[in-house]
Amino acid sequence: MINFLAGRDHADSRFNRAVVDVLKGVADVHLWFTVGWLEIKQRYRRSVIGPFWITLSLGTMIAGMGIIYSRLFGMETEHYIPFLSAGLVVWSLISTLLIEGCMTFLSAEGVIKQLPAPLSVHAMRVVWRNLIILGHNSLIYFAIMAYFHRNPGPVALLAPFGLALIAVNGFGVCLTLGIFSARFRDIPPIVANAVQVIFFMTPVFWDPQNLKGRTAVLEGNPLYYLLELVRRPLLGEAPPLSLWLISVAITLANLAVGFALFTRFRGRIAYWL
Repeated sequence: MINFLAGRDHADSRFNRAVVDVLKGVADVHLWFTVGWLEIKQRYRRSVIGPFWITLSLGTMIAGMGIIYSRLFGMETEHYIPFLSAGLVVWSLISTLLIEGCMTFLSAEGVIKQLPAPLSVHAMRVVWRNLIILGHNSLIYFAIMAYFHRNPGPVALLAPFGLALIAVNGFGVCLTLGIFSARFRDIPPIVANAVQVIFFMTPVFWDPQNLKGRTAVLEGNPLYYLLELVRRPLLGEAPPLSLWLISVAITLANLAVGFALFTRFRGRIAYWL
């Protein structure tokens, strides 16, 4: 009985420390805000256009795929290219959060071992850094919509709410994959290869309406819901309520898993690095 109570007290203590860590991380907004900016500046130091190289690369990809796949799918370019640009811009955020989420703690090894900062700060740093890059990439979407004289209308104001859900999911992913990657170094290449496969299974460059009732590949793909939650408003279409409810459920489940792992293994992360 005594051992059971002692174990329960220990579990409560770990939970409390994890909660305090996350709350301190949120409060230290200036820390992960500044570090995210500095990491981008460091990555593109002495580069003329800096992170806009990512934007240029993505824009070139959209131009090439837009011309080719619009003909393959029999779609008009003025409809397909905006669809593709919105999809790829959002997908670049999702895929990068998955891949860089693996390096959440590995890339901050020196900081974790030397500074007593909340560990959750590193997950927030990864999410914030990729939101900055999203801001650069979104210029492609605006340029394409202006070129084709497309106006999504007021419904586009729903897109930031979808992006907020993706960011919260990114935080959960960074905790989960960051912990697994700190313990098992094979996780990052596995995730990177898995993301490449999932890209073709997610309707980023193909229209889900082309499935004609064969929707099993979509219903089991959580990234599809998050992608559509942002892309549809950007194209002038309001997502149905079911899409919002499923996305919120995915977000809550993602956070629950990430926080449970963070509570259980938070004290071991520094030793695994």
